[in-house]
Amino acid sequence: MQILQVVGYKNAGKTTLTCEIIRLLTSKGNQVGSLKHDVHHFEPDIPSKDTWQHRQAGAYVTAITSPARTAWVQERSTPIEQLVSEMEARTLDYLIIEGFKSAPYPKLVLIRKEEDLDLLKLSNIQAVCIREPNEVIEAAVVAQKLPLIIQSDTLSFAGILKVVFNS
Repeated sequence: MQILQVVGYKNAGKTTLTCEIIRLLTSKGNQVGSLKHDVHHFEPDIPSKDTWQHRQAGAYVTAITSPARTAWVQERSTPIEQLVSEMEARTLDYLIIEGFKSAPYPKLVLIRKEEDLDLLKLSNIQAVCIREPNEVIEAAVVAQKLPLIIQSDTLSFAGILKVVFNS
């Protein structure tokens, strides 16, 4: 299973890029999993629905299944290493991780402005993506000897896959 993290600051375009990468990989017949890091307290349930009520009543783990899908909700955080291990057990071709900046997996870093250049200090950067040319950002990326992708068309990410997955 090949892993790629998509990292950047808020509103950098991580979700847009993650979804486009997933679409491209699945369009080629690949099984793709995704992990999303949320620093807030997300609510996966619809308030007042049955599983939400189960959790409100005190259930530590809740699962719901239908003919089309299954979802689990557990009232605790799960380390990324455990999440990746569980994804590996599902025989995926690719795992795309959105966020988890400090995790050790191969990263595609999204930089939108010069103030984001501290992201170049992260580990295991495979490539850097910017939306429009910027001499300061480009010079910093070149100085780190990292591949730079200038991606002004946010709906065409096939070139990124070639850089990060050599495919």
